[in-house]
Amino acid sequence: MPAGGDASEPALQVEALSHRFGRRLALDSVSLTLRPGQFTVLLGQNGAGKTTLFSLVTRLYANQGGSIRVFGRELRRHPSEALSRIGAVFQQRTLDLDLSVAQNLLYHAALHGLPKRLARQRLGAELARIGLAERADDKARELSGGQLRRVEIARALLHRPRLLLCDEATVGLDIDSRRAILEHLRRLVAEESLALLWATHLVDEVVPGNRVVILHQGRVLADGELTALLAESGQADIGALFSALTRGAPAAAAAG
Repeated sequence: MPAGGDASEPALQVEALSHRFGRRLALDSVSLTLRPGQFTVLLGQNGAGKTTLFSLVTRLYANQGGSIRVFGRELRRHPSEALSRIGAVFQQRTLDLDLSVAQNLLYHAALHGLPKRLARQRLGAELARIGLAERADDKARELSGGQLRRVEIARALLHRPRLLLCDEATVGLDIDSRRAILEHLRRLVAEESLALLWATHLVDEVVPGNRVVILHQGRVLADGELTALLAESGQADIGALFSALTRGAPAAAAAG
């Protein structure tokens, strides 16, 4: 069985997840389920709790309340099995700028126990898929912001996870770089049945067919396919729906 696990199982199940930093409640009983082949947008303003959720799912923090399962593996009880099924791209860039692109990827592959020969095969394939095969020996600092992000995505996929988490992965990028990254990831979701959780504060990164989870002040206000949410709420577009929900307008009826 590949690292991703059984495709019939939910890729990610978060149930009643709560987390505090001191007296501040960062997440308040958050629940959501992701399935293979699903591109889910976690939409929320800065401070909504998106990064906290990602930090809990990737075990940077231990969850204080609720449960997290990755392809059926409970994160607290089986952390290694659960984490081996996850690839992650965080908001802060994590490449070593003084290493080459290939060295960055090989280091990640070694952490996941991949034999060097297999790792080299996979990094070549992933870099080719993102159009950067010719940059493998260049130092990471020589790449543009959009290229660095593409390398981080390639790195996250080296160990063949079936669940990919991307936290504000297009922050600071120009519109063409943002579009290229999103097109690449939507293609991967469709062709390889990945489950992807895409956290963003940018409403223009949500398109029809996407599932949308709106997170605000640590609470889920809406969860569903974009077109259905708009029809239920009577709002014209995702920007209007987001504004109405986060301002406490009647569109809150779309939450579910």
